[in-house]
Amino acid sequence: MYKKKFYILILFFYTIISCGQTEIKMHPDSENMFEKFITKEKFIQETTVFYPGLSNKKFKTVLTKLINKSAEDFQLIAKKSNVTAEAYQNAIEIGLNRFSFIYLELDTEDRERICTYYEELMDIVGLESSGGHLNNFIYGFDPSK
Repeated sequence: MYKKKFYILILFFYTIISCGQTEIKMHPDSENMFEKFITKEKFIQETTVFYPGLSNKKFKTVLTKLINKSAEDFQLIAKKSNVTAEAYQNAIEIGLNRFSFIYLELDTEDRERICTYYEELMDIVGLESSGGHLNNFIYGFDPSK
């Protein structure tokens, strides 16, 4: 009886441990993809993502710098070994917080475009979830909770 409980307990702990953070497997050409992302022009009209362009052109330089800073953050994390999803999710949170001083002056399309840029970065590193940070940025809460 006690052996059975012991094995069940061991199995339970093993399951808990195996559900922990796993290492992210990035795209093999990620370094080149980061460079392409950083150098491309941002906040322009893009019909593929139904983005009409930046609502207030005076913010283009600052918004581009903030997005590129996040790409550089992702690059630095990607160069480390044994990187977890949590490391990138923390970088997303930090990056999105950089927009706080200008957040209220951005319209919904601009905020959504910022998030699609983060989704592009997530694709480069193979990250499946922002941990709710993108939803919090757009909607002020995570609707999945």
